Amino acid sequence: MVMGRATAVSLAGLTLATLACSLAQRLRFEAPSAQLTGVTITGLGLSGGSLELKLDVLNPNSYTLRSTRLQVAIDLENTPFGTAAIDRALELPPAAHSEVRVPLTFTWSGVGAGARAMLSKGSLKYGLTGRLLVDSPLGERSVDLRTSGVVAVADLAR
Repeated sequence: MVMGRATAVSLAGLTLATLACSLAQRLRFEAPSAQLTGVTITGLGLSGGSLELKLDVLNPNSYTLRSTRLQVAIDLENTPFGTAAIDRALELPPAAHSEVRVPLTFTWSGVGAGARAMLSKGSLKYGLTGRLLVDSPLGERSVDLRTSGVVAVADLAR
């Protein structure tokens, strides 16, 4: 009789340990990543202009992430170009890519090479750094974003 209880308790403990291990695997946090996929010129004026950065954000986790803030700085043609932030909530679905559009304004002073390339070429060399704050089942996380590459520039907005 005592042996039967000990076996039952052992089986229950083993079952709980297996479930806890499985749950911990599913709740493991992996940092999202972002890639710049496009830049659209949304306005130009005498003092500067505005762009819309199109980011492809990948949530590799098996659960939805909710972002409370996204902040990025962008270099174009190796020249600091500007910073932008989104302070509104974003939902990043599990194991999926999401397009996130980030508005950015700039002034002509100090953007030399990046502005010339933006207006004269069909593509730009970029560097993107930033921070993404997300809420996850494991608590709030701050994720550093860093990527570089070449991106197409869309024609002037009408």
